[in-house]
Amino acid sequence: MARNHLLGSSVITLPGPPADRPQNMRVLIVDDEPTIRKTTRLAVESSGHSAAEAPSAAKALKSAEEEVFDAVFLDLKLGSDDGLQVLDRLMRLRPAPAVILFTAYANIATAVEAMRRGAFDFIPKPFTPDQIRTVLAKVAKAHALVQRIQALESDLAANAPPVDLESEEPAMLRALQVAFRAAETNANILVLGQSGTGKSVLAREIHKRSARKEAAFVTVNCPSLSRELLESELFGHAKGSFTGATTETAGKVAAADGGTLFLDEIGEMPLEVQPKLLRLLQEREYERVGETLIRRADVRVIAATNRDLVGEVKAGRFREDLFYRLNVIAVNLPGLHDRPADLRRLAEGDRRYFATRASKPNLVFSEAVLEAFAKYAWPGNLRELRNVIERAVILANGPQIELGDLPEDFASHPQASPEVGARVSLELLEAEHIRRILETSRNLDTAARTLGIDPATLYRKRSKLGLL
Repeated sequence: MARNHLLGSSVITLPGPPADRPQNMRVLIVDDEPTIRKTTRLAVESSGHSAAEAPSAAKALKSAEEEVFDAVFLDLKLGSDDGLQVLDRLMRLRPAPAVILFTAYANIATAVEAMRRGAFDFIPKPFTPDQIRTVLAKVAKAHALVQRIQALESDLAANAPPVDLESEEPAMLRALQVAFRAAETNANILVLGQSGTGKSVLAREIHKRSARKEAAFVTVNCPSLSRELLESELFGHAKGSFTGATTETAGKVAAADGGTLFLDEIGEMPLEVQPKLLRLLQEREYERVGETLIRRADVRVIAATNRDLVGEVKAGRFREDLFYRLNVIAVNLPGLHDRPADLRRLAEGDRRYFATRASKPNLVFSEAVLEAFAKYAWPGNLRELRNVIERAVILANGPQIELGDLPEDFASHPQASPEVGARVSLELLEAEHIRRILETSRNLDTAARTLGIDPATLYRKRSKLGLL
């Protein structure tokens, strides 16, 4: 049976709520006019959602602190209370609800200010049930997207080896200590390291250890997009703002609001986009492509790069002021070749994971493979280690992974060169030193003089060490 109700100053007709529609979202309606609350509630419930009411700012905030709401319809004028101040309080909740403002005092300036402070949408009075349903559909779509991202992240975690963030190496321990201390703050973090050292894994772990862990962790891969697409990916765009922009897009900054924005390979970010990122870091403000509406976002930025950003700044390819904004806390991840004490444990972890997935739980490494691993330079770091072991597990026929199961060009890759102070034997260090001297000397006599030994002794050592 249809119901007639008055919303604002308009007479409208509401259909009865569908009997089979699920209660998808919990909605709070905040207005000091009972008729508005009642009719808005009917519109909400006719869309299949449940609703609660609050006649004042105080009761609204109390309800919001005691219960999690997906959306809040908030009147901008609540007696003597300012709806924008209530909006600010709601935006500080975690998780923050989608706040839709409506008011009879609507104007462009108010709408801009509300959106700048984080409002999801703005509806002027008088409004219709279709407007309520439309905005609720947008909120539901946004929630569904977040849930989908979370589901994909869970699937990704289930299909990846467990994260190993332990170490016996001092350099790695220092990096982890700095990262996890900074995780508890809102400071921007710059993660430095070669490709494949685990920068994105560490960034996600920092997010998990922060006060923002319940909010989104959103990744933007800077080198994968052109300048125009990267700007749109980050900040969103208005419909029709460029060729192909058939719909509006909120952007990754909006998706990360309240959470963490991870900018992978920040050193590849085009100069034209860098001032916009700097503005976000400094003012928490940004604009979508094709819009002049100023929006706000509370995001914690973690950036990563394998580039020398100091050198990029000197070369004029990276803004100095942006570098200092990002470089509040710097975490330097060592390469795998600098983590000899961790190599075997990391390799065994990957072996157990891939062997279990391949239904070969008893598969182990041969000693020859472990020795080859120890000598190898691992230019691709943790990523290469994982790929090599996954391949070897698939190809292994017997109870052990043998040298023949490693990539064919494995032996031709550069071998790790031990350095003074590294955890290697004196014999290995001596062999490397002798090899380098022989490579740079005209003959055996010259090499012997450089080493301070007679040629006969050098010949014997060279033979013993297999350097002939």
